[in-house]
Parts: sequence; C-alpha cells; structure tokens
Amino acid sequence: MKAVIGSEKRDFFEDPKVREVLADHGYDVQVTTAGSRRIATELDLSDFDLAVPSSAPAAQKILETVESTGEFTPFNSPITIATWGPILHMLERADVARAEGGHWYVDMEAYITLAQEDIRWRDLGDDFPSPGQVQMSSTDLRTSNSAAMYLSLLSWAVAEGSVVGSDTQVDGIAPELGPFFLGQGYTESTSAGPFADYLSQGIGSKPMTVIYEAQFLNELAQEDTQIAAGDSMVLAYPYPTVITKHTVVGLTDEGAEIGRLLAEDEELQKLAAVHGFRPQNSQVFTETMAELNLEYETPANVLAVDPPDYDILEQLIERVSASYSPLPPFEEEDQ
Repeated sequence: MKAVIGSEKRDFFEDPKVREVLADHGYDVQVTTAGSRRIATELDLSDFDLAVPSSAPAAQKILETVESTGEFTPFNSPITIATWGPILHMLERADVARAEGGHWYVDMEAYITLAQEDIRWRDLGDDFPSPGQVQMSSTDLRTSNSAAMYLSLLSWAVAEGSVVGSDTQVDGIAPELGPFFLGQGYTESTSAGPFADYLSQGIGSKPMTVIYEAQFLNELAQEDTQIAAGDSMVLAYPYPTVITKHTVVGLTDEGAEIGRLLAEDEELQKLAAVHGFRPQNSQVFTETMAELNLEYETPANVLAVDPPDYDILEQLIERVSASYSPLPPFEEEDQ
C-alpha cells in the first residue's frame, strides 16, 4: 500500500511496531512525505491508496477533488511553540507569556502587538540580547499545514478574536499577516525541517519555532533525545491554539481499511500516543504519557479555536504568499 503523509507522521508509520500491527492485518504501507497543502493541491493522488494530511481543511480540499473510499481522524495534535526558558521569561515580563499549571502559554494577541511594533529581542532584556526581531519561525506557508495553522491563529487574533469567514475580512487583514511570514526569510517545506533546526542550532537560530505538540513529545521519548532537561528547551502553547486533525482520506478500499484500523485498533491508538499524538480516546493519551515517564506533563485540555474553512484559508494563503519566489518542483521530503 502507498500512502502520502505529512512529515511529522513519518516516525509513526515507519515504527516497526506499527508496521507489525498493520502486517498482521495484511498491509505493508510505504510512505511518501509532503507538505499537507501540496498533498491537497498539487500531487497526483491516483498513485496512492491513502492520503494523510495534517488538518481538516486540507482533507476537505482533497475530498473535493477525489472520489474517497472513506475518511477517518485517528488522532490530533495541538499547534505549539518549541522555545527556550530565557525567551519565555522575557516574554513574561512583557505580558506576552505566562506560566500556569506547570505549562507555558503565549498570548497570541499580545504577541502580534509586540511583533508589529518592530521590537527586537534585545529590547526585552539581557536574557537573549539578539538584534533579531521578535518572530516565530514556521514552515513554508505555500506547502505546509503547520504554517497554515499558524496563519489561522494570526488571522484570528488580527480579526479581534473571531474566525475569518468572509472575503471582506480577508481583504482587511491580509496586509497585516504578510510580515509574519516574509520576515522569516527561507522556510522549509515540511514541519520536520524547522524542528530539526531548533534541536540542532539552538536559541540563537530558532528562538521560537511553530511545531506540532507530537513532534516535541516524540523526540522527548527517544533514548537519545536532543531535548535538554530543566529550563532550557521548553514547549509552550499559543493562547489560543489550533487542534490539527490528522485525517486519513481513503483513495482505495484498502486505504480506507487502513484508516479504519488507525482509528479503531487499540494497539495502533496506543502507538500513536507513544509518538506524541492525541488519539481519539483521551484516556489512552494520558495513560501512555504516564507510562513513558517523560520529564514533561502535557495539559489535559488546551483552549483552541477553529481554523477558517478551506476556501477562506486558501485566500489568506494566496494573498500572503503572493510575494514569495516560485516554488521548486515537488520532491519527496526527507526528515
């Protein structure tokens, strides 16, 4: 079976235990990775048995263009911010971040106000005296779901706390959103790239990186994890955030059956939690996190808003990305 998936799910699909469970049901799944927007808008899906984009809007677009054999949402993951203790303490003093219940939260409305004032990190204190602008790093908005979900959060905040739902709103807020992406410079096409840079390049390169919660938890669970203990590398939650629904779109009968197994098989649901995803049964996630004994406790609930529907989100993406250089031809992304 052939599946095209978002890169953040590659470790899960290539886990020998996952492959063994699927093999017990007669399936050998070979994966190709691509950004979710690219999956939804550019790829020829006739070569695949299932597509697994990272959000409901991307799945919505796929369902409009193919004759699906089934749709399943086996797990989800909040959009989060991979950052550092010194960064959060500076933002706390600026009333942008707060610690509550053992977790860090970044107020998106306050963050936007700060970023639009052209504040530099050095202006916030000596913890990180960088001349760089206060800015989050994301993926390429034109190809990747995590950047599109970051755009959704920004649009909610700029629209004064409402989900953008009309062409008029798009026209009104699009000019304010562009600098949050164009100001980043080069961006990776899938979510694996920025997180790898965060892990390897440190605070100087990536003060704040938009990732899926599952990426951080999956890395933290590795025996050779690159995440330092203590107050150095920290996972923060946008306030509010967006819950990304990782959706299986069946393209053949076999692909739909794999989607059903991912959503209903107890062992696969537990393995999804092992890889940091939140399965349909929240108790499975809670119990698995406790069993893993990670040096991090996830919040049971996070305040979340819905992203715009696909057509509105697509308008926002097109407006913001109009100033980008042309995209290179598609090639499978490596982690």
